[in-house]
Amino acid sequence: MPQRARDGEALGCPNCGVENRPGARFCHACGTPLELTCPNGHPVVGGFRFCDVCGAPVAGEPLGVPESEDPSTLGEASTTAERRLVSVLFADLVSFTTLSESRDAEEVRELLTRYFDTSRRIISRYGGTVEKFIGDAVMAVWGTPVAQEDDAERAVRAALDLVHAVSALGHEVGAPKLQARAGVLTGKAVVNLSAQGQGMVAGDLVNTASRIQSIAPPGAVYVGEATKRATEAAVIYEDPSNHSVKGKTEPVRLWRAARVVSLRGGVLRPTGLEPPFVGRDRELRLIKELLDSSAEEKRAHLLSVVGVAGIGKSRLSWELFKYVDGLAETVWWHRGRCLPYGEGASYGALAEIVKMRAGIIEDEEVTSARAKLRTSVEEYIPDAEERKYVEPRLAHLLGLEESGARDRESLFSAWRILFERMAERAPTLLIFEDVQWADAEMLDFIEYLLDWSRSHALLLVTLARPELSDKRPEWAGRRSVTSLYLEPLAPHAMEELLSGLIPGLPADMRGRILERAEGVPLYAVETVRMLIDRGLLVPEGNAYRPTGRVETLEVPETLHALIAARLDGLSLQERRLVQEGSVLGKTFTLPALVYQSGRSESELESLLASLVRKEVLSLQADPRSPERGQYGFLQELLRRVAYETLSKRERKAKKVAAATFLESGWTGDEDEVVEVVAAHYLEAYQEFPDAPDAEDIRCKARDMLVRAGERAASLAAQSQAERYFAQAAELTDDATTRAGLLERAGQMAYLGGRLDEAQAHYEVAMELFESGNHTYSAARVSARLGDVEYDRGQLVEPVDRMERAFAVLSAEEPDEVLATLAAQLGRLHFFKGETDLSSQRTETALETAERRGYPEVVSQALNTKALVLLTNGRQEEALALMKHSLAVALENDLSTAALRAYVNLGELLFRRDRYEDSLTRYEEGLALARRV
Repeated sequence: MPQRARDGEALGCPNCGVENRPGARFCHACGTPLELTCPNGHPVVGGFRFCDVCGAPVAGEPLGVPESEDPSTLGEASTTAERRLVSVLFADLVSFTTLSESRDAEEVRELLTRYFDTSRRIISRYGGTVEKFIGDAVMAVWGTPVAQEDDAERAVRAALDLVHAVSALGHEVGAPKLQARAGVLTGKAVVNLSAQGQGMVAGDLVNTASRIQSIAPPGAVYVGEATKRATEAAVIYEDPSNHSVKGKTEPVRLWRAARVVSLRGGVLRPTGLEPPFVGRDRELRLIKELLDSSAEEKRAHLLSVVGVAGIGKSRLSWELFKYVDGLAETVWWHRGRCLPYGEGASYGALAEIVKMRAGIIEDEEVTSARAKLRTSVEEYIPDAEERKYVEPRLAHLLGLEESGARDRESLFSAWRILFERMAERAPTLLIFEDVQWADAEMLDFIEYLLDWSRSHALLLVTLARPELSDKRPEWAGRRSVTSLYLEPLAPHAMEELLSGLIPGLPADMRGRILERAEGVPLYAVETVRMLIDRGLLVPEGNAYRPTGRVETLEVPETLHALIAARLDGLSLQERRLVQEGSVLGKTFTLPALVYQSGRSESELESLLASLVRKEVLSLQADPRSPERGQYGFLQELLRRVAYETLSKRERKAKKVAAATFLESGWTGDEDEVVEVVAAHYLEAYQEFPDAPDAEDIRCKARDMLVRAGERAASLAAQSQAERYFAQAAELTDDATTRAGLLERAGQMAYLGGRLDEAQAHYEVAMELFESGNHTYSAARVSARLGDVEYDRGQLVEPVDRMERAFAVLSAEEPDEVLATLAAQLGRLHFFKGETDLSSQRTETALETAERRGYPEVVSQALNTKALVLLTNGRQEEALALMKHSLAVALENDLSTAALRAYVNLGELLFRRDRYEDSLTRYEEGLALARRV
């Protein structure tokens, strides 16, 4: 608040910060009064240490300690005032008096209460403090008691949110004309640090902010020059205007805040075309409310956002990102994109999210990536045992650790633990984009996270096209799931979008664009980009203006045709480069493009810069993204149209080149990208199966598909693995090899619970093995088919089938197949009440498994043997064997075998009247079940 300097002391202006000469009464730069006041605004005489009206201390003076008080008892409770840089927000309701006259007093009170609660919540979100409510006005301050470098930006963000929230509140209560207006000023003021609420800040800065708010139009936010300078990197402002403000001798220049366009401080501000955000306020508000409720209630929630291509799903995600970034409280933000088949690995979106959290970039050296992952796990997971469990499974997900097959339960539980521990510290937001392309296991993990982490502050958001409903129709009726379908924008919203981009667009042209867009904003945006490409629009401020007769331009009728027209408008070299990139996928690296095109980096960089400027490509600049530094297509449709312009011969050659490039950089197994390499080779063969080198490409595709299948199987991505093995089988001429691949496909289908598919694969495999007189292999597959029959609820038929297989397999050298089958037969015979046969098969399983080292078979067979002993009345022996069955399972991290042992051990102890021990085992088993 303004204070005149004492004799010989210069004092900075509280409004603009300029230092004034000693004795000045008004600021020489902005005219703000410099008269000395107390913290509550009362004028005081120079030399006074306390106000003679209210007793408040005068800022700048040290507080004396009354002689009757011990200084050690005062501490931090002493009243202090100091000059600080603050941002002050004033907002009030427009025409509220008229509204209140037409409503019942109780309704008015309820409306005001909701308005105050909304104001307090929004201001608090952005780190501000409500100073006071005056009638229907609210005053808030940023910069005290703790100052942040982005206080002014947070204040403007809060003001914009507040005016939007009041408008929404008006529609909710049947008062559509209810609006708010706000003013934000930044400057130095005297702040009473000991005050809570009213009386914290006073003086000219506050008075001026109040007066600025009062002249703002309904729904507008006005700011002063200092605020504008501090926030313009992240906020777009309309052109300034001069206003007469009470108490100011000269007109005051004010700027109207339009919208936030970047993260804090201007990070990731778009360099090209970004239309105004229109027609989706309600949808964005819904997501904000879900995030708030998830954080407050510590509840997991899934929001499924569905809409056709170009309808605005990605823009909604970007608006949410900007909102979360501006909040005062920490929210862990993550984004992962599901890629079309062949462009990414199993659980690719989840791997991208984990990399983002750990700060790992694509193609990072393995040792460095492992170190970053370990650091991240240590940061978010305090328990050492949990870290030991989680880290290797995350490393396997990222392809940083060679590993055999892991069961789905242990993988899912480890991945879940990471997000739960994060959510215990701060609300955690996971955005999954393009979920229509997600494989079944990725969708399963999203559901798993929702179900098992339901008591954690997790908000899962999926963005997908309508095809998702074919994969997960049950989402619409699930608990803790909200479905949001993005309808086409209303005509008035599309009008607003176009007007915001091109204020001077001729009416006829606007009408044609709107008619053909049919409410799809991407169509309108791509049309504007086409006009820019052809030099018919030039930037002017935050919009564009026509430079020629745009009304003569023919507008393509479909979005696909519009994209094609934009590509046709590129130079020959640019168009060729876009085609090269389209083969590599939605995103790609510069080295990959160098290899693909045969050009040098220096040649490509200028072309890439031009394509980024024309908004065909984008450059990933988010420092948190694992794809930072990579180029990508602005829209997947753009990539697809470009790819379709290539001839089949060119597609084949480019696909082989892409696969070769990825292989050339391999230093080891490189499991993470083997699925992409396999897809490149497969598509190359399918594009031109009669090419001279087709046989070589087919063999490479088959070999890579087998490796891809094993990689997916090790991640328990059974549907993906099944597809890879089945595709490899189709590329195989040798009947025996093809049978083996179909057997693997059947195993994956069986583990994924797709029994019909498993049976179909097994039956073909058996037929192929039998036709080649491979009786051992045919028996092995027949035993697996018995598992399918058992899972369908049969018992006699599968046991008979398995016994026939056992007779064949027993004639050969004992191996894991025989041991596993014997253990399963021991269990099924026990279910049939055939304890003697059960004992015989169990002994066979144990003899082979102990000698050759198959711990899961040992654990399961000991479990069954203990049950047989229990049936024969030998309870102590049964108890000892069951304990050892559990020990073997736990030592080897075999969760399924361990859970079976916990259940049966608890029952055995209960039968021995050892109730406390029984309860302990059940609780231990329950804890494991919850973990996995």
